[in-house]
Amino acid sequence: MGFSLLAVVIALGAPASATDQLRVTYWAQGRERGTPLRWTLRCDPAGGTLPRAAAACPRLARMKAPFEPIPRNSICTEIYGGPQEAIVAGTYAGRRIWIRLARRNGCEISRFDRLRFLVPAFAEGGP
Repeated sequence: MGFSLLAVVIALGAPASATDQLRVTYWAQGRERGTPLRWTLRCDPAGGTLPRAAAACPRLARMKAPFEPIPRNSICTEIYGGPQEAIVAGTYAGRRIWIRLARRNGCEISRFDRLRFLVPAFAEGGP
């Protein structure tokens, strides 16, 4: 169900640290269309271009394994949530991460919605 398109991410849920630096790139109409929007997030101290970075860092720290991949044996509903895509890359909890957020099925929609606070344009104007 599209799992081969998901990056394998090693990051485990852990408190944010001074090494936490993320880059978020978002395409409202998918990666093939339009100009992407970009933000950065740095934690401890909170900063970067992501709106409400001071709230995003503790929210991320409270999540259990926020960037782990969708398990291969997951059964996902065949529902399309839209063309929106985002890439979150950088360092979190001392580990390099790279994930693609998309809305191609129920599992991906759930994951995107859980991390939507990292994608301000979607969080403010998305479904």
